[in-house]
Amino acid sequence: MSQLDDFESVFRAAVRAVYAPSPVTLARVLVVTDLQAVRADAYGDRARTFLAGALGSRPVRWRVTSAEEAVTVGDLLALVDSERPDLVVTYRNLHSSAWRWPYTLGDHVEVLTQVTDVPVLLLPRPEHSALETGVAHTDTVMAVTDHLAGSPRLIDWAVALTHDSGHLWLAHVEDATVLARYLDIIGKLPGIDTQAAGEAIPARLRKEATDYIESVRGVLAASHRELDVRAVVTEGRHLAVYKGLVTDHGVDLLVFDTKDDAQVAMHGLAYPLAVELRGTPLLML
Repeated sequence: MSQLDDFESVFRAAVRAVYAPSPVTLARVLVVTDLQAVRADAYGDRARTFLAGALGSRPVRWRVTSAEEAVTVGDLLALVDSERPDLVVTYRNLHSSAWRWPYTLGDHVEVLTQVTDVPVLLLPRPEHSALETGVAHTDTVMAVTDHLAGSPRLIDWAVALTHDSGHLWLAHVEDATVLARYLDIIGKLPGIDTQAAGEAIPARLRKEATDYIESVRGVLAASHRELDVRAVVTEGRHLAVYKGLVTDHGVDLLVFDTKDDAQVAMHGLAYPLAVELRGTPLLML
């Protein structure tokens, strides 16, 4: 390595991404159901209960739909366009019997998450017992990504939906399979110390995520003094690690990105997470 390259590396290593929060507006919430009026209102009440700790006393306009509304995907998109909600609350497989088979989110939810910019809070279906008995708060929220420093909006929303005195987990998980592949390639290139690279690259990835989390803590310490911000920085097989984290930490709400600027389909790990974690409320951005 030349002295110029060495200097440039040191300079770049000193540059750190810093969390810059943006305000989250939560004045209008749209609850979309395919239930008859009485059951739809009951589901809307459950959604209010779930978000009560996070929303506090702030004024929120709620609109709950029943089976006669948003029957088609086009109807749903038109409804969102007319209502202009800050948040849509719904569940999997609207207007479909496919919920009996745990392999899909249904057309309504899949299109909604990709076509609109409105965050979607995916709660368990009405048939799911967890919504009846176990899940009624957002005391423990986890934001998950493999690129935490590039996701300030993810953190903004996770903070907004965490109870003021709750626990916010910021989880950064490097894909172990991808990392192993690149380290294998490095091992085949002459002039690069394979052992040093195998130690330095994972350490650097962890350090960048950890440094960013510390910047988040610094900002939130001033604006959300009672909020307990915790960190998980690790590597592994994404889906297995995230499922384990949700269980181990008793997560009430999981927050993750669903959009990818380079494609129409749902972002990376978002779809398998949304399909498999059927009993866990999910905020899909």
